[in-house]
Amino acid sequence: MSRLRSAREARGWSQLRLVREIERRLRAAGTLSVTPASLKVYVSEWENGRRSIGADYRAVLRGIFGLTDAELFDDDAPGVDLADAYTELAQRIALAESIDHRMAETLAQQTELMRTMDRQLGAPAIAEQMRAHLKALDDALAYAVLPRARRPVARVLSSASTLAGWQALDVGAVDRAWRHYETARRAAEEASSAPLLAHAMGEQAYVLVDLGHAELAVELIREALNTAAGKSPARLTAWLRAAEAELCALAGAGRDGRAALELAAAALPDGSDERDEDVSGLFLNGAHLARWRGNVLAMLGDGNAIGDLYGALERMDGTFTRAAAGLRIGLAQAHFARDEIAEAQHQAQQARLIVNRTGSLRQRRRLDRLAGLLPDGR
Repeated sequence: MSRLRSAREARGWSQLRLVREIERRLRAAGTLSVTPASLKVYVSEWENGRRSIGADYRAVLRGIFGLTDAELFDDDAPGVDLADAYTELAQRIALAESIDHRMAETLAQQTELMRTMDRQLGAPAIAEQMRAHLKALDDALAYAVLPRARRPVARVLSSASTLAGWQALDVGAVDRAWRHYETARRAAEEASSAPLLAHAMGEQAYVLVDLGHAELAVELIREALNTAAGKSPARLTAWLRAAEAELCALAGAGRDGRAALELAAAALPDGSDERDEDVSGLFLNGAHLARWRGNVLAMLGDGNAIGDLYGALERMDGTFTRAAAGLRIGLAQAHFARDEIAEAQHQAQQARLIVNRTGSLRQRRRLDRLAGLLPDGR
């Protein structure tokens, strides 16, 4: 059954009743140019797929039924007819209400699996799985009614959307990345989670950097710090400070960047633990911070970055494949700052091998900028 016919029958109208309504509207607009008999033929042929519906008639039909083009005319699109819409919606709401904390934990575990695969394989390898996972989460939240059902799902959606934002940024899809981070922020607010909101804002700042708005990115990361103040784990505060340091370096504010590095080190909890329950997408311990510090110092042209970066390379978890590429790029920058060209070229080549495997456009761009400074462009 065509969607136009379904919409007509849902109102209890005959084809003649619809013809009269079309005629009335066309006459009122001063555009009636066919007879009622011709309109009746048109309606019959529209519903049976024997005649395409022109733009003018589509506009009239949208006005009559208050429905979109997809709801009225896209017979091949997935969905249900209007006659079944009430049953379908009731079923979706009932299913969403059945989600409990145990089910939310299962959804969170699926996000964690995506995170692990992303670290090791890169964003392109799991793009389709990620899209399906986000749609399932978005649907679950859209049809949940009460806070007891919405908040657990919103927490998972925020975490998954932040991951999806970073993946999109990594492959150069900046508009999609921005939209994922907006979803993450809204979901964090729905979940009443200041830590998740601050983390999403912090990662979103990197979209601004890639767009050439480093100063605005610094402002956003500082807003994230204000959001997190007194409401978030110390590890998140350290992460935000380290991000602030990097963004300041990119904005040419080296002194502020060094100060932020010191604040990050002061905030980071002792021990080798790298994660907190409040923000599952956050990885940060002393080894990670040493790598981050080395990268920031390398950006600032500081030769002292070498020690931090090689120390981080020795301690790095082998599953952080994409991070290893970033570390190698930092080493290449640090060697270049010390005029150690051969070493810089070697590290850049090692980084490119990893980038070719993970498909990271973002890191490829960093490498290309560095290659422009090295002899032979390597």
